[in-house]
Amino acid sequence: MSIDSTNATGTVLDQYQLKSAAPASKELGKNEFLNLLVAQLNNQDPLSPQENGAFIAQLAQFSQVEGIGKLNTSMESLVSGYQSSQALQASSMVGRKVIVPTDRAVVDTKETFKASLTLPVSSSNVYVNVYDNTGASVSRVNLGAQAAGNVSFMWDGKDASGNLLPPGAYKFEAQASYGSETKGLSTMLPANVDSVTLGQNGGELMLNLAGLGSIGLSKVQVIGQ
Repeated sequence: MSIDSTNATGTVLDQYQLKSAAPASKELGKNEFLNLLVAQLNNQDPLSPQENGAFIAQLAQFSQVEGIGKLNTSMESLVSGYQSSQALQASSMVGRKVIVPTDRAVVDTKETFKASLTLPVSSSNVYVNVYDNTGASVSRVNLGAQAAGNVSFMWDGKDASGNLLPPGAYKFEAQASYGSETKGLSTMLPANVDSVTLGQNGGELMLNLAGLGSIGLSKVQVIGQ
């Protein structure tokens, strides 16, 4: 009498598939894989047992399944830890002042406004035009000749006639003269953090700045008090 190992194994596989059909989202884990392997060994033809190479290949597959399961567990733990770290970082950011690359800022004109610009090449004449929220030019900060690098500048909150302007949103347009050419420069301005949005699925932490909108934490140059 002979035993058809193909039919016996196929029957075990078919039974497993029928059991697994109800929960469609169920995946083949290491326990299920091992159960199938044991069932296959129990139902193989004793006169024609499985070859060593095929058995070793199946054991290697089992090892891979187990390794992937451990990797998934480690990744879940890592993501959970990262989210907790984000939440802690977010709570410490609210209410603080940051320096970000932007040309707009909410200014309290009763205090001296301090910011900086980036000058790629030395210039004989550097200046910053100031505009109110209607787009009207209200003042200019003259910095004269400056060497390449980060250049700090201050604005006293007054217009060209020396009148103190009201607090609010202002635009700062930095420019540098190079012979007969004038080129725009990037500015680094202060802003207050009103709230923080946690990144979804490991995404970047977003800072919601007063009067400016949202910006990624990676773009912040300096975090102040």
